[in-house]
Amino acid sequence: MKVLVVVDMQKDFIDGALGSPEAQAIVPYVKDTIASFDGVVLFTRDTHFDGYMDTQEGRNLPVPHCIKGTDGWQIHPELDALRKTDAIDKVTFGSKDLIKVLEGIKDIENITFLGLCTDICVISNVMVTKAFFPEIPLIVDSKGCAGVSVESHNNALEAMKMCQVKVV
Repeated sequence: MKVLVVVDMQKDFIDGALGSPEAQAIVPYVKDTIASFDGVVLFTRDTHFDGYMDTQEGRNLPVPHCIKGTDGWQIHPELDALRKTDAIDKVTFGSKDLIKVLEGIKDIENITFLGLCTDICVISNVMVTKAFFPEIPLIVDSKGCAGVSVESHNNALEAMKMCQVKVV
């Protein structure tokens, strides 16, 4: 069974509080990839709450984003329309709940990741997954990712390659 993990393709990361032209540009590609994927498609959703600014992340990144229930928290509507499973809400960069869901899938052949941001949540979820499933091939579809900057996106891709993740 092949698995596709769509990381945090939410309004605030695409064209909201932390959006970028690069993030906006990948939406059609991500949509096409999801629509044509032969396997299980999982979505993660960055989830924060009203006290975000009092958290460590809020102190280090003082831009409220992905506050549960807001428009910015929502998965892009064109992508959300393709979703067949519950989104995995995550309150940290890497998701423990993603691992729990993956543990329930039998005979995983490989896991492909794409989404936002390459250099924060994509790399975090890839590395957490690698720790729990060291023998399952992990793939990052770089055309379906965007980072905080082009440079940090490329740095994250190189770091994942060094950790034996296939970057395509």
